[in-house]
This record gives sequence, C-alpha cells and structure tokens, in this order.
Amino acid sequence: MTGQVINMMQQTRVPSGKKIFQCSECPKVFQGKSDLVKHIRVHTHEKPYQCSECLKCFSQKSHLMQHKSVHTQEKPCKCSECQKSFKSKSGLVKHMKIHTQERQYQCPTCLKCFENKSSLSLHMKAHTQEKSHQCSECLKDFSLKSYLIKHMRVHTQKEPYLCSVCLKTFKNKSGHMTHMKVHSHKRNYKCSECLRDFMNKSNLIRHMRVHTQEKPYQCSLCLTKFSQKSALKRHMRVHTQERPYHCSECLKCFSHKATLTQHIRVHTREKPYQCLECLKEFSDKSSLIRHRRAHTQEKPYQCSECLRDFSRKSILMQHMRVHTKEKPYQCSECLKDFSHRSSLILHLRLHTQEKPYQCSECLKEFSRKSHLVKHMSIH
Repeated sequence: MTGQVINMMQQTRVPSGKKIFQCSECPKVFQGKSDLVKHIRVHTHEKPYQCSECLKCFSQKSHLMQHKSVHTQEKPCKCSECQKSFKSKSGLVKHMKIHTQERQYQCPTCLKCFENKSSLSLHMKAHTQEKSHQCSECLKDFSLKSYLIKHMRVHTQKEPYLCSVCLKTFKNKSGHMTHMKVHSHKRNYKCSECLRDFMNKSNLIRHMRVHTQEKPYQCSLCLTKFSQKSALKRHMRVHTQERPYHCSECLKCFSHKATLTQHIRVHTREKPYQCLECLKEFSDKSSLIRHRRAHTQEKPYQCSECLRDFSRKSILMQHMRVHTKEKPYQCSECLKDFSHRSSLILHLRLHTQEKPYQCSECLKEFSRKSHLVKHMSIH
C-alpha cells in the first residue's frame, strides 16, 4: 500500500463502537478497509492489475477477470431460463429482465416501458424531437453528444481505437473488440450446413441465413426484406437520400463508405486489384472478379428458361427479356418500345440525324459503328 493511499484513509468509530473507514477526499465511508483501498483508486487513478494479453490496466482485480473473457471467449454467467451465456454478472442481470418483464421506467407519452432511466431518457427525445447537438461540417443534428462524436469521424476519418497486435485502427470500440478475436484464433461456432467456422455466435446466426434464406429485416416504406440489419440501414438511405460520406477533393457525397473509398481512387489513380493472369489492374474488387471470368470462362448466372449461362448478372437480365418480351425503353418521339437501352440509342439517331462515326479517309459519317467498319473496306 502506497503512502499516498495511507494518507487518504481515516479510521473512526460510530456511536455503536463499530469501526468505519472514511475517505479523506470525499464523504464516502466503508465498513471494510479493503473496500476503502479499492475506492481510493478512483482518486489516485492507480491501476495495479494488468492484462497479460493486451497490457491493459485495471483498478480492481474483478474488472481484470471480467476483461480476460474478451481473449478467452469465456462466458461463465448463464441464464437459467434460456441458457444464454454472458461474460459478466451485470450483463446477465440486465438480460433476466426480459424474462421477468421487469421494466419499471414508463414513457408518459406512449406508455412504452424500459429497464433503466437512461434508456427512457433516450427514448423521450423521439417524442420531443430535441436534437441539441449539431455537426459543424454538414449541420446535421443529433439528440445525443455521443452520436455527434461518432458522426464526426465520417468527416475527420478519426480512428481512435488501436489494435496492440497489428496496429490496425478502428472508429468504434465494438469494431475493435470484434477485430481482437481474429488474433485469438478461436472459432468455436461451426455451421452445420457447410462446416464453416465462426468466432462468435452472432456471426454464425447471420451466416445461417445464407442457407435458410431468412430475411428478418423489412423496410417499412417499400417492404423489401434483408437478411442483415446493416443491409436494411444502407437501403434506407435510398428513401431518405442521406449521403453522409463526403469526398474531400470534389465535395461529392455518397450514401455508403465503400462507394466513397472506390470514388477516391478516381483522384488518386490507385488500382490496388491486379489480375494474376495478365497483370491488368483495377480500382475495385468487383471489376477484377468480372474480368477474371474472361480467363476462367466461368459463367455463374444461368437462365431459368433456356439454361443458357452468362458471365454477368446484367447480361442475364437483358437476356431474360427475350423470354418475358419486356421492352422497358420507349422512344419519346414515336413511342416505339425496345428491350435494350443500346437499341433505343441507335433508334433515336433516326430522329436526331446524329452520325457520330466518321471515316478518317473520306470524312463520310455514319450513325452506327458497324456501318463505318463495313465502309472502311472500300478504302
């Protein structure tokens, strides 16, 4: 015990003659000396317990033991009702309220009940529309300061959570915690269908929807269903027109971070994806995958009507119009319908008299490239 801790301890007796221990920094009193020693660390910021895995320090041994479950994946606290396991007792206590229906905080507006006061306060802002925290960059309003802080990372690209193993950074704590499991090399959850391994149960549940085709998340506006909550969240931006990701070069806005990352390569000329066959480079992974099919002759998209195979989904969709007789493209001049956009573009030149293809020899112009190629044989 350090001298600083001893100086902050005061021993006294209550009228009953029982010893109590009082903190000299604040009015708090404790019945046991060990409890006072633990409390004093709040003032001294002493953290004597260190994790041997990630070197993080804690003020109490119980906090260290609870933290260690992050590395071991151990969940010692089990619910007696549904057998779900939790890393900490507090997590189990909070979960048990689902079974006991113990929700003592009620909203006076809609009568919805909550487990704790903070959840009720957060919910109340949905009725009051109180959004007192504004982003200085895009002027978007938020009901909580924590929401604003998270949002600001979109503009600053700040990633304050650092992995001590590979030095990768993350914008939020949850992303950091999930990543740390990569280094633990423990994959305890196996898919019974394809035998693929997962580090946590939630990832396995999401993966199983690939096999079950379950789509539990539905858009309230257009009723489209999704297998993942994150996919629904991204989809909602189609309706809200929200585009929170800004390009610092040209100020163009995007609804998805991946789209912004891909767009930035227009400015940087970066092409990180290379074909191992012909060494051709691409700015995005999807373009490389499509290109690879030229070498592998892979045609993963099959027509359900005639069983013909295609290398791209877009080509299959165009082909399907042969069977459905669908003609979604209409000429605004004569109202003639076409099954393909390219056919409509060619047709429109009859009205506009546009002839974009010119012979370099005699300067004669043509509306179609095939006509120019045929003409060139004369020269």
